[in-house]
Amino acid sequence: MNADVYDVARDFDVIVVGGGMVGASFALALRGTRLRVLLIEGVPPDSASQPSFDERTTALGNGSRQIFESLGVWPAMEAEASPIRSIHVSDAGRFGVARLDAKEQGVQAFGYVVPNRVIGRVLWQALRSVPNVTVAMPAQVKHATLSEDGVLIDVLRDGKVERVQASVAVAADGAGSVLRASAGIDAEVEDYDQVAIVVNAATDKPNAGEAFERFTASGPLAVLPTAGGGYTVVWAVRPARAAELLALDDQAFAAELLDSFGWRVGRWTRVGRRNQYPLALSRATETVAGRVVLIGNAAQALHPVAGQGFNLGLRDAATLAEMLAAGNTDPDFTELLARFSAWRAEDRQGVTRFTDGLVKLFGSDLPGLGLVRNFGLLLFDLSPTAKRALSRVSWGFAGRMPRLARGLPLE
Repeated sequence: MNADVYDVARDFDVIVVGGGMVGASFALALRGTRLRVLLIEGVPPDSASQPSFDERTTALGNGSRQIFESLGVWPAMEAEASPIRSIHVSDAGRFGVARLDAKEQGVQAFGYVVPNRVIGRVLWQALRSVPNVTVAMPAQVKHATLSEDGVLIDVLRDGKVERVQASVAVAADGAGSVLRASAGIDAEVEDYDQVAIVVNAATDKPNAGEAFERFTASGPLAVLPTAGGGYTVVWAVRPARAAELLALDDQAFAAELLDSFGWRVGRWTRVGRRNQYPLALSRATETVAGRVVLIGNAAQALHPVAGQGFNLGLRDAATLAEMLAAGNTDPDFTELLARFSAWRAEDRQGVTRFTDGLVKLFGSDLPGLGLVRNFGLLLFDLSPTAKRALSRVSWGFAGRMPRLARGLPLE
């Protein structure tokens, strides 16, 4: 990783804005290619204020695990990863229950729960040895100017505005993407009127690799196994209810959690620091504008109900890296980015519909719909075909997977 100060108007092949989990993965995927890459990030990865690498965890699907394995970083993550060996889905106050077992589906695990800080640490450690990636950090994008043959970006660094240019600029800077706005791409935002309370906790019995998704009247409640025998709780509730829960002491919060979730994992004995995150569905109206392309949350930010947001964004990154690496010495980037957008459309739309549909189906209080949901869960629990289909959701909705997800080299 080249951390030298770059010259004004220095040329790059690719500029990546955002060094979170998706942006850092994308930059790392370009390791060893002919491409000269600049990675712009506002907050150092080991900073307590880095929003991408906070106390949350991420459920990596098997496709994402394979991408990280192809990039050579999975062994360093695996030591702090917890396999999801089974999944239990229920509707609070009703009879419907569905269960999935990894062994029955012929896989070792449905996925792996990894702390975000671990993912960030491992990715950035790997980036330090990548010679074709230059890092500007801390630095902020002030403005981007698009042209037919590239992108010119003004970057604020050390109190000075410096200008860099590249053939392609990649927006990986989240749902509030500055680069997306500079490119003139709008985003449609649908507020779910929910807040996710995220907390790491422990019970009086260690986890057995079982993940739980419980749909309550206020929103879904996910309980995911973590390394060391504990759990990560992601509890989606209405904002007013969130304020009440956050104001409680640890003992009272644990009692409320037990009341909503039940005794499936035992009694809650320890509750960590609680954090809150507003929940909304954000979708960019376009994923490409000229030589600017969006990946990850800059393109689509999803509800965490099915844990698909990062997995989708990582497939964005792996696909784009593959296409850029495969380009000839003088590629038609406009045509290349158009093909990327078309390739990713089915997966993006499918995952977005799936997660948004779950939120609305189980959040609706229309008369009779609860009964329909629960019969649906029971029928699902009896259907091996339906279980096989759901077990492959984490691989995405696109027919063609990127090479890295298939265990193949980028080129």
